[in-house]
Amino acid sequence: MRKYQITVVISLLILSCVLPVAAVSTYLTNGPVMSASVYGSNEFSAGQDAVISVVILNSGTYIDKFVMDGTIDRDDAPTTAKMVTVGIEPGPAPVIIKSDPQNIGDIPSQGKATTKISAKITADATEGEYSLPVSIRYTHRPETGQEVADYLQNKYNTTTVMVPLTIKIKPQVRIEVVEVTADKLTVGTGGYVTLKIRNLGFEDGKKATVRLLRSGTSPVIPSDSSVFIGDFPQDGIVTCRYKVSVSSEAEKQTYPVDVAVTYENREGDVVTSARETIGIVVGEKVSFTATPESVAITPGSSEIIVVRYTNTGEIPVYAAQARLCAVEPFTSSDNTAYLGDLQPGESATARFALVTGNDAEVREYELDTEVRYRDAHENSQMSDTFRVPVRVNPKPAFAALAGMLPFILLIVLIAAGAGYYYLVMKKKK
Repeated sequence: MRKYQITVVISLLILSCVLPVAAVSTYLTNGPVMSASVYGSNEFSAGQDAVISVVILNSGTYIDKFVMDGTIDRDDAPTTAKMVTVGIEPGPAPVIIKSDPQNIGDIPSQGKATTKISAKITADATEGEYSLPVSIRYTHRPETGQEVADYLQNKYNTTTVMVPLTIKIKPQVRIEVVEVTADKLTVGTGGYVTLKIRNLGFEDGKKATVRLLRSGTSPVIPSDSSVFIGDFPQDGIVTCRYKVSVSSEAEKQTYPVDVAVTYENREGDVVTSARETIGIVVGEKVSFTATPESVAITPGSSEIIVVRYTNTGEIPVYAAQARLCAVEPFTSSDNTAYLGDLQPGESATARFALVTGNDAEVREYELDTEVRYRDAHENSQMSDTFRVPVRVNPKPAFAALAGMLPFILLIVLIAAGAGYYYLVMKKKK
């Protein structure tokens, strides 16, 4: 009996000295299975700047699991998608993709990750469902037997799969400006713009308001920017009139303004359509010319000069007044003249009183002048300053002789007195 016990103890000691054999798990699987969906609402509107939240799901699973002895275990499973990169292409959808492909890291089996893609829904997008191709690129470890216990072979495959992502374009009002009429707008003035607008969308807008909006830093600035039109059905056409002003810094050219419609949709939500940009033609600032008709000025004189003013602009002006700026060697007690209403190309005559200094040089001078007027909308306007040529002529010869007459008379009187004195003295002798 004692011999048997000793044998058992020795056997147990021998077994305790034997190193344990490692056991690892091996899977029978097809690897990662990737899919994509939209997180949150997948409904967008035409013309919208959209951020599409994309959820990438790895639904890969294993069919069987084997436990193998004598191999080195691995850190990652063959169902893990590593270094996942996600990109979206527009395909046939009316979408412009702005984001580059996004790296979202590793996704284990039954795991998911979310990325955001910036996009633009085109303004002419029509109602319906669209499929966006999503490119998912990843690496994964294929499942193979590990034959050598003390040597690990790291082999990875790179795979790219294309999966669909469904979005919806909601019905909405989409506008088209079919006609633009600008009421002779010119630089620095105000006026009216009339628009004829059609609803090209698939939504009947209710309680609609058509808004005219400044486009960026455009010098055309709406004063009355909203017109309420009520119902705006599909294919309906409305006409709206807006008052606008044009900056004095503008030039003769076409400038943009934006048009949008705010309305109540079929769900009762108040929404705004995509903006439509149109061009407004702006003409040159009203200008005038001044031509002297009767100018006879000499040094030291006071005269009435006659100047003809002509409207060389493209629009009529009303209640125009001309002002002449008298500077040395001139002065004036009456330097303003009323011209009245002037159509383009029409002229009127102004009269100004000028006093010329005695020391005025004989030459041509240029005096500043300007015209204040009212435009068609009773806005007071001022023209740019321009010049009136005024020439100072020499005094005529008789005028010079008339100026010397007192001296001549004095000399004659002195001579006559001297002659008289001589005759009287001669008789006394």
